[in-house]
Amino acid sequence: MSATQTSGASAPVLKKGPIVAAILIAAFVALLNQTLMNVALPKMMNDLGVGATTIQWLTTGFMLVNGVLVPLSAYLVQKFTTRALFLTATILFSIGTFICAIGTDFSVIMVGRIVQALGAGILLPLMNVIFLTIFPIEKRGQAMGMMGIAMIFAPAIGPTLSGWVIEHNSWHVLFWIILPLGLISVLLGFLFMKNVLPNSKPKLEYLSVILSTLGFGGILYGFSEAGSKGWDSTEVIVSIVVGAVALVLFVWRQFMAETPLLEMRVFKYNMYSLTTVINVVVTMAMYAGMILLPIYLQNIRGFSPLESGLLLLPGSILMGIMSPVTGIIFDKIGARWLVVIGLIITTLTTYEFSDLTVNTTYGHLIFVYTARMFGMSMVMMPVQTAGLNQLPAKMNAHGAAMSNTLRTIAGALGTAFLVTIMNNRATDRGTELVKASGLNPQDPANAQAIGKLTQDATVYGIDQAFIVATWITVVALVLAFFIRKVQVNKESAPLDSKTVSVASKG
Repeated sequence: MSATQTSGASAPVLKKGPIVAAILIAAFVALLNQTLMNVALPKMMNDLGVGATTIQWLTTGFMLVNGVLVPLSAYLVQKFTTRALFLTATILFSIGTFICAIGTDFSVIMVGRIVQALGAGILLPLMNVIFLTIFPIEKRGQAMGMMGIAMIFAPAIGPTLSGWVIEHNSWHVLFWIILPLGLISVLLGFLFMKNVLPNSKPKLEYLSVILSTLGFGGILYGFSEAGSKGWDSTEVIVSIVVGAVALVLFVWRQFMAETPLLEMRVFKYNMYSLTTVINVVVTMAMYAGMILLPIYLQNIRGFSPLESGLLLLPGSILMGIMSPVTGIIFDKIGARWLVVIGLIITTLTTYEFSDLTVNTTYGHLIFVYTARMFGMSMVMMPVQTAGLNQLPAKMNAHGAAMSNTLRTIAGALGTAFLVTIMNNRATDRGTELVKASGLNPQDPANAQAIGKLTQDATVYGIDQAFIVATWITVVALVLAFFIRKVQVNKESAPLDSKTVSVASKG
């Protein structure tokens, strides 16, 4: 029976609290898992006896599986029940975590990471659709703000927790920390998750799946590797070209297919299209802080992973606290002025990071980063919710899938683009400084002086990358002035106690 079919006067009351708790905890665990890994990779590289290129596959492979699964999420949500999908996702994630926890060589841990990614790739898009479905339109901002708590608090405590564990224990402990949380998510799913989404019998468009895998996988892999191997790498060029061609064919196929895998017609809704573009641009700029600051803190300033995590912690916690607050404000005044004010703060603080030196104080860094996260808290969830609000309920899954897919690609593109700018500017600056100094780089007696010049050049490269990130943020700010309230499609009405399927009992 459909989840939107009325079951009569005896229909069970939909208790949102337990459902929300189950999905938030599961999402928090999945996101915490990813942020824990970033800090642990150098130690894992040494213990497993592999190089930097190989160890990066633990994150690149995870991201690729996610990138391939997210476009499939709309089909999965329509095909399978909410409860079945949630339990499948959390069980897969827990199995993958256990494999990683007991793994002693790279290949075993890689398998575990892929299994983890299968669970996370289902779970995060599912969370979006559930929240859009069970909350009334006038409370969606508050609901999406609650979702933001999980999406922000996990990255907030992840680097700090990982830094502390890596300094005092084996990296295996990270997975043993995650495993009980994953099992709790499974238990909560068994106890509380209900079938709140309507099901149908969509046909799986196999050609679209193949083109989606080649397209999104190729693009994500190419951009991810460009940051380390360079844009002129044959591997990077071939990957991006194959991905781009496959994506063009994929888009064409979605318009031709009777049952498209990813509904491109969501872009007929003008506010959804605008806010998706803003979200993509802001995501690219956000990665400036996530990628460049750790490089500056650890490689230039010599801070430990724990010290770096502690510096980023206050800003991330503030962003998590502000997420439900901005959601409540969004429900009252809409998205435009929240997003505009947030992007003004984000633009100014991003520009402030373009003036880093080897002597910038720890306190100044904390203040600017915290202010930047405060600005971001007024942008991310409101702009996403404003666009999704325009879609009819039948397109919620497709809208969420499209938004998540494009943000994933934007993250990979932003990382590769900004790292490339940093490396190129640093290399050019280093050459200029060495030439101006008159020092011979081959002379061992000049090693210390050359090292100092290289350090100065790297800081210059980071500053230049932040300047580019500032202009990216300005683009989003200009677009934000065109956000407006839209008449919500009446098909977007959420489930209530009288429209819950009898199947939700199971």
